[in-house]
Amino acid sequence: MSQWFQLGLQNGNSPLMEQLIFFHDHALLVVILITSLVGFFLAALFSNKFLHRYLLDGQAIETVWTVIPAIILVAIALPSIRLLYLIDEIHNPALTIKVTGHQWYWSYEYSDFDDIQFDSYMIPSNELSTGMYRLLDVDNRMPVPYNQAIRLMITSDDVLHSWAVPSLGIKMDAVPGRLNQSSLLVNMPGVFYGQCSEICGSGHSFMPIVIEAVGESDFLKWLELQI
Repeated sequence: MSQWFQLGLQNGNSPLMEQLIFFHDHALLVVILITSLVGFFLAALFSNKFLHRYLLDGQAIETVWTVIPAIILVAIALPSIRLLYLIDEIHNPALTIKVTGHQWYWSYEYSDFDDIQFDSYMIPSNELSTGMYRLLDVDNRMPVPYNQAIRLMITSDDVLHSWAVPSLGIKMDAVPGRLNQSSLLVNMPGVFYGQCSEICGSGHSFMPIVIEAVGESDFLKWLELQI
């Protein structure tokens, strides 16, 4: 989760988020190089006194400053397209979870089982225990097994919402009357926090998301208790 005065992205806790961070650093390096080069050209332009009264065109330099930006765009576009396909790819999910947004809470339904569904409400500030986070902790966390591919079916029951967990690289709109599909794979046990990322009314700030990644044996024990 985010910390005070944090400037960068959250640590990646899924293969997808790690790839997103790599692409972010790659694109940022290109932007820094371009900005530095353009800044140098501007500084040189204002500081020198070079003059050529008969310079009307320069075909060689025009070719260079057309081809090089095109190559740079391709170098950014190819990893971006690869990452977009990775985001949509779901290989043999071990579990399917339906996520439904309401004003102003989330509902989770484990579709592979007969009757496992529950609502997840934010815990009010006056009911928080020691170690809980204000505006982030919920009464019912969403347990998932780590190192397992999970399919998420995300929708809404009333208005537009957005189910987002930054450290896992997930942000998917919840649209009324429509099922949006996303994938989830957590590569370590832990508790991961997110929030609704679409302004959905007066309670928009009070729709936290908490995912608890556990081992397979612990997840199966939780399933037995629910069934």
